[in-house]
Amino acid sequence: MLKVGLTGGIGAGKSEVSRLLVEHGAVLIDADRIAREVVEPGTPGLAAVVEAFGEGVLAADGSLDRTRLGSVVFADPARLAVLNSLVHPLVGARSRELESAAAEDSVVVHDVPLLTENGLAPLYDVVVVVDASPATRLDRLVRLRGMTEEDARARMAAQATRRQRLDVADIVIDNDVPLEALRQRVREVWDELAERVSRRA
Repeated sequence: MLKVGLTGGIGAGKSEVSRLLVEHGAVLIDADRIAREVVEPGTPGLAAVVEAFGEGVLAADGSLDRTRLGSVVFADPARLAVLNSLVHPLVGARSRELESAAAEDSVVVHDVPLLTENGLAPLYDVVVVVDASPATRLDRLVRLRGMTEEDARARMAAQATRRQRLDVADIVIDNDVPLEALRQRVREVWDELAERVSRRA
């Protein structure tokens, strides 16, 4: 098994890269998706978040209002650290469970938005960073995700710098390119990852 940590700043296009890797045969473990699962209604995770941040972070149906919670934590590093301390251990445990279920010859891609920020690079055999310029990322967040420019800049500023991410990368995928060029680059990266797995067999 080859454990790959996939990361990139918000708006870099990491989700598209992970989707393409799955098309090639990767087993995807998506930390964001798991982070949503572990705070679904009725979970201990949601109870812990409500205890820390109050009932105001709940939607009318009792689910977590992620937008409201985001507006609370992304402007305040201390409160973001509290949220991370509650959610990350739960995400880690579920990720390990999913990984142990993968076949021995798998390329297991962990999609981890905060890999750099949380110093997680040593946990992976290979770290792949999806890179795009700040201008490209800002444009995508505003145009495609409907964020205000102010909110988008705040989310970007709350994450690691571009330099910090590139410093932990074993492989960089440039996503300041048209989709076809991105597909070609992901194919090349997949071939390299598959070769590493076969060398381990």
